[in-house]
Amino acid sequence: MAQLDILVMIVFGIMIFVIGLVFTRMGSRSGQAFFEAGGETPWWINGLSLFISYFSAGTFVVWGSIAYRQGLVANSIQLTMAISGAITALLIAGKWRRTGAKTAAEFIGRRFNTGTQQFYTYLILLLSLFNTGTVLYPVGKMVSVATPLPLNACIVVIGLIIILYTAAGGLWAVLVTDVVQFVVLLAAVLIVVPAALKEVHGFRGFLGGAPSGFFSFFSKDYTLGFMLAFIGYQTVYISGNWSYVQRYTSVSNERNARKVAWLFSGLYLVSPLIWMLPPMIYRVIDPHLQGLAAENAYMLLCEKVLPAGLIGLVLSGMISATSSKANTTINLAATVFAKDIYYRLLRPLASEKEQIFVGRLFTLLFGAGTILVAIWIPAAGGVVEVVLSIASIAGSALFAPIIWSLYSPRQTAFSVVLSTSVALGVNLFFKFFAPFLLGVRLSRTEETVSGVGLPLLLLVGFELWYFFRGGVVLRGGGVSAGGGLAGFAGDEGLTPSAGSAGDVQPGRHADAMRQNRFGVSVIAWAVGFTGAGILVLGVLARGQGVVIVVGAGIMVVGGYVGRLVRKMKVPEGRVEKEVAQQAKSI
Repeated sequence: MAQLDILVMIVFGIMIFVIGLVFTRMGSRSGQAFFEAGGETPWWINGLSLFISYFSAGTFVVWGSIAYRQGLVANSIQLTMAISGAITALLIAGKWRRTGAKTAAEFIGRRFNTGTQQFYTYLILLLSLFNTGTVLYPVGKMVSVATPLPLNACIVVIGLIIILYTAAGGLWAVLVTDVVQFVVLLAAVLIVVPAALKEVHGFRGFLGGAPSGFFSFFSKDYTLGFMLAFIGYQTVYISGNWSYVQRYTSVSNERNARKVAWLFSGLYLVSPLIWMLPPMIYRVIDPHLQGLAAENAYMLLCEKVLPAGLIGLVLSGMISATSSKANTTINLAATVFAKDIYYRLLRPLASEKEQIFVGRLFTLLFGAGTILVAIWIPAAGGVVEVVLSIASIAGSALFAPIIWSLYSPRQTAFSVVLSTSVALGVNLFFKFFAPFLLGVRLSRTEETVSGVGLPLLLLVGFELWYFFRGGVVLRGGGVSAGGGLAGFAGDEGLTPSAGSAGDVQPGRHADAMRQNRFGVSVIAWAVGFTGAGILVLGVLARGQGVVIVVGAGIMVVGGYVGRLVRKMKVPEGRVEKEVAQQAKSI
């Protein structure tokens, strides 16, 4: 990799870090800004953040390796995410906003009890630790393939950058960097695809050189049954993962919460057609990658077809994707620990500033743990095995019972905890112990069906049991013969608590609008700067007209976002002047 590529990556890293620092002052001023990003963020920011948080560099390594080996199957797998996003938009996203809770942990505490909240909180923190490790590892591997740096050093450096800017700026830093990272990633892929097709003499050469069965929708490992089960899993994950729940609860109303999920679904409907082409094309260029070497297909293609400077841009895009997913999960973990463990259980009298300090400290500690997990992944059999194992074992078991309780007034603390515990126990047994004790090893499809189906069957059983008993569950798990559910209003979900999103608070709303304007202005400047940088790279590379067009297009988008800032109405006052001063210093 040339020095220009390294320079591009350094400039990009500095830009993302500076964005985090820009929001430090805002995040330090109030818990509303640090933990909730004002609570009324624009839906398109949350939608792009949700998409890029889901779309990590693991996509290029995990699904990219599948695309290299098995072709169009990788697109089929990702199409399940578009379907699941549509289901979430139709049925679940608005429900989360209607509860008035700002986090899933808050909802569980009010819907059930503190013990149930703690049970799920600790399990989610453990799951988040491993999930974040699985997204740090792929980008570290990509950078190590393209540079002389060892894998572990790449993981540590990238992890530290993510941890530091997330600790500095809170949720606003996460959301804004997510949008900028989406732009960088999109630009990188739009540049790679034409260069890759040119290498194989266009689509005709690609189609003619692909192996037999390369364009089948299903394969031996990824059958129709697996896809249907995966739709179930993805629906539960997109609508129940605590990091993503924040995207639905931090907008202003239910309609905007649904828009967040619709934007995610629309982007996943079209993006796999672009994202998965490069590793599929590389199969035609070099069909000899074996085993874990297939995970390097994306980066090997970039090194082959891109000139100096543009490889650094592509790597920056990969780092962008990983940063987004990692910072989202780390921020969620810090929020849950500071608000739902430290404040509610350990120090109820803690001030907002103390909670912010604890959130930042936990960000650093939790982030260090994720780096260690990422370093461990090769010993666990590779990232594909780890990602799919986590999905089948824990995803539905942890998230399905809570989503179910959004609709059902009958589920109790006992029923949801038991459903989760039994599902986790059975899935862990068949994954790690049954092959040795019983000689039984489940296929990928059977693992996924079991992981999704078992907790749902248990929940259905409890639902029928309570229904035939003729009772409606009270808060905390009791059942009354005919009474209502405390905190519930039929299909209206939880009654919003004081200070929740259900209340109209003029002072809070005004501050949220000021935060929105500042956040969007940072996006406008950062997108414009990114476009200008890509345009310069296109000029330096020579003969790269596509790069120049992409850079110019991104600059136009930055200008359009800037116009949106000027149209945003912001209440006048002292805070607005502070925001204006911060905007000038960008």
